[in-house]
Amino acid sequence: MRVYRTSAGTVAEVDGDHFALERVAWTGLLTAADPAGVIRRAVEALPPGSERAQPTREELLAPVDRQEVWAAGVTYLRSRTARMEESKVSGGGSFYDRVYEAERPELFFKATAGRVVSPGRDVRIRADSKWNVPEPELALVVNPQRRIVGYTIGNDMSSRDIEGENPLYLPQAKCYDGSCALGPGVLLAERPLPGHPEIVLEICRGGAIAFQGVTTLSQMKRSPDELVAYLYRETSFPYGCILMTGTGIIPPDSFTLLSGDEIRISIEPIGTLVNRVS
Repeated sequence: MRVYRTSAGTVAEVDGDHFALERVAWTGLLTAADPAGVIRRAVEALPPGSERAQPTREELLAPVDRQEVWAAGVTYLRSRTARMEESKVSGGGSFYDRVYEAERPELFFKATAGRVVSPGRDVRIRADSKWNVPEPELALVVNPQRRIVGYTIGNDMSSRDIEGENPLYLPQAKCYDGSCALGPGVLLAERPLPGHPEIVLEICRGGAIAFQGVTTLSQMKRSPDELVAYLYRETSFPYGCILMTGTGIIPPDSFTLLSGDEIRISIEPIGTLVNRVS
């Protein structure tokens, strides 16, 4: 069961059919103890013939309303290696090795809802950075009681040269206008994600694939529940939150995003998040 936040309100996809649920507010849904149950009851209350077409690309909005967006770092071995490489100049590489091995994960604030880019819209690269990459990630939708109620796809845009200068520059490398995209919708967590789904990243440039990478969630060192438990220590989220879980796909050091690139991130059975770079 998937739900989408659209310009016309909440749309639910149930058994391949789409239903407009005007009375289901997005934040109310994500703060509910059982969002799937809320959707089932709302669909059952609709009159026969209420099915509608799948939301268009223009209608889709990022699946976040009043929630904060947070992110975890160095949760894959590949990300540890890349962060150590980019920090050679500053000598900060050992920090990331220690984070990977530590009991406490790296967690950082990523974006307010207003800075999150919707599916089909443009993400940005910083004007003061020369080395920029997308970071494709599984994103957890967590309610105020710290229960994972759904999954979506996240793009944690990152300025690798700024972060590599000094670990203390992480907020500037990660948090700026257009630095985060989420979508296309939320797969409600009626059960854990089956198996170890693949995360696939494709970057298209001029009609051709400029970079492609694949990883699986089995490569994560930390579990989603562990990351959520640490995030909710001493911090409350009255509207719930979105937590991106880190990346295991990082383009080579010679690659940087350019204006006009198209970024496609796919995680089955969630869907595909598509954004262009401005």
